[in-house]
Amino acid sequence: MAQLPCGEDPEPSDRFPAGPLLVPVRPGPSGCVARIFRTPLGHRTAVGFTSEHRLIAALGPEQTWIRLAEPALRALTALLGVTTVTVDPAFTARASRPLKPVVPALALRAG
Repeated sequence: MAQLPCGEDPEPSDRFPAGPLLVPVRPGPSGCVARIFRTPLGHRTAVGFTSEHRLIAALGPEQTWIRLAEPALRALTALLGVTTVTVDPAFTARASRPLKPVVPALALRAG
């Protein structure tokens, strides 16, 4: 195994585009809005998946998505102060509230 000179970083310092990504979205006032997630340390991050299979495995089959290039996703979320893009996260937490409106039980009986 070759030794690296002291101070040389074995990881590339340049960011390479991830290519087309499937970006989770939610309904917004003017159409679709990219969902913003949090890293395990609590930092906000945009998320993209490289395949529909990976998106469904992490977020479920009901999650809507759009296809965006990685630089476009970065430009879109930079306006919100989000500078990190996570590609193919292994798992995600469930939504803190239902994605679909829940009909109160009283509304069902009032007939």
